[in-house]
Amino acid sequence: MNSLPLPPHRPRRFAALAVASALALMAAGGAAHAQTAAPAESAMVQLIRGLIQSGALAKDAGAALLAQAQTEALAAQQAQRQTAAAAAPGAVKAQAGDVRVPYISETVRGQIRDEIKGEVMAQARAEGWAAPNETPEWTKRIRVEGDVRARSESRFYAGNNSDIEIDWRSLNAGSGYDVNQNSNLALPALLNTRQDRKNLLRARARLGVLADISPRTHAGIRLATGSDDSAVSTTQTLGGGLGKKNIWLDQAWLSYQAADWLKLTAGRFDSPFVASDVLFSGDLNFDGVAARAEHKLAGQDVKLFGTLGLIPLEYSSDSAPSRSRSKLSSQNKWLLGAQLGAQWKINAEHTLRAALAYYDFKNVSGEYSLPCALYAGADGCSTDWSRPVTMQKGNSLMLLRNIALNPLDPASTPQPQYTGLASKFQLLDVNLRWDGKVAGGTDLRVDADYVYNRRYNKTDMWARAPGGIMNNFNGTGGVTQADFRSGGRAYMVQATLGKASPAQRGDWNVLAGYKRIEPDALPDAYNDSTFHGGGTNARGYYVGGAYALDKNTWFGGRWMATREVFGPAHSIDTLQLELNTRF
Repeated sequence: MNSLPLPPHRPRRFAALAVASALALMAAGGAAHAQTAAPAESAMVQLIRGLIQSGALAKDAGAALLAQAQTEALAAQQAQRQTAAAAAPGAVKAQAGDVRVPYISETVRGQIRDEIKGEVMAQARAEGWAAPNETPEWTKRIRVEGDVRARSESRFYAGNNSDIEIDWRSLNAGSGYDVNQNSNLALPALLNTRQDRKNLLRARARLGVLADISPRTHAGIRLATGSDDSAVSTTQTLGGGLGKKNIWLDQAWLSYQAADWLKLTAGRFDSPFVASDVLFSGDLNFDGVAARAEHKLAGQDVKLFGTLGLIPLEYSSDSAPSRSRSKLSSQNKWLLGAQLGAQWKINAEHTLRAALAYYDFKNVSGEYSLPCALYAGADGCSTDWSRPVTMQKGNSLMLLRNIALNPLDPASTPQPQYTGLASKFQLLDVNLRWDGKVAGGTDLRVDADYVYNRRYNKTDMWARAPGGIMNNFNGTGGVTQADFRSGGRAYMVQATLGKASPAQRGDWNVLAGYKRIEPDALPDAYNDSTFHGGGTNARGYYVGGAYALDKNTWFGGRWMATREVFGPAHSIDTLQLELNTRF
């Protein structure tokens, strides 16, 4: 049998271990032959002396062991004589071939074992070879976690849906859409609204590494899939000729526990706010800095919490316009968030949580530009920066560019336009959750969320948009202020019966909910990307459920039936079937 080479001097230590093992076996044999006589002293003494002389045992440890062996041998002989004298005439006598083993007390065996173990461990530490069951210290401060999801998604569109739904994100991503019908007869990019999409196979994978730098300092990095750089989805559509899929930096953060009640986080991190996916998608991560405070009331089952967040949404380009000697001033977009809440453990079965938040989206609305002579070679217009960097659909949009006409041919002057958000956004959000038990101990969770945009004002929106508002009309063909339809409120309610997060085999849940999101209740860029295809101007119900097939592995499904709140007909039914696991 092959063996690994040992470091210098290590044979001595293992020989010592062998002695300890031999003594333990001899002691066990002694227990089996308690009535036999001890052998001559010289056998054990000579063995120990030989080990000392060979160097297998250290002299100090060997001397103590030798003295103990001599003492024990003498005691064994005395015990043998006493036993023989007290034995009955019919007692069993020793036979030829019997093995007599000296008795070593439990205390002595323990001392020998501890001494040898101590020497071996000391040498292991000194020479740098790992002791049994030991791993490097840094590995104890690193954790790996992740999840994988496989999904089949089908979207079913009503046959009477409007077939003129502009893809505003594509329009803003290009060089602008020429709205002058004298110079451009092509339609802008349009969304699919009538052709079903069945059994789209999609996947999501996320892998994170968490590090405990110290009891107060922590850091994390997470990678995730994604078909594009969307802020609200890490789902990857499969296919594409079986080509490799993209991996994105999903999180990169560090946190510091400044006090027992205060935690500071910076980088790119999970949402620090308590909110539903009506407002923020479950896949959405935040850039910036956040502070989280928690305090439990003395003698009460009530925990107070508060969060402040400074979130950069977009920085204007350093070199815009790129072909102009005169550059635009810095125009940055921010989200300032503040939330206060409390969680009350009413009793062993019921918990109530409530949170009130204020979100101020600064500098995100569109602004009408100064006159710009694009026909004369001007490189863009003064407010091109105000078009949203990311968007889904639903918000009311305004034209941004005040394009000067060519005096030599004003009717045919190209007018490539961008669009921006017509409304401003300062949101009040009330979020409620109740966890309880019903029907003999079955979990029941009820969630509710209400959002109100206190800066929504239709009159102000039209005053800020000299070029006109481009969408959210009543569907009769009119495009005046009288035909405009929008609103600034959103809400949702949802009930979940069973385990909200299945973890053990046999866990299950069923859920049902309803959402209504008016067009300008909130920015459409950041909420759930599956309900009505993402964004605002959506209402409808959904039902679903999940069942755990194994530990941290569950199968689930969801059906959503949604339609527009205002404007032309736009109905979508969505079916999702998926298998999830986490580790």
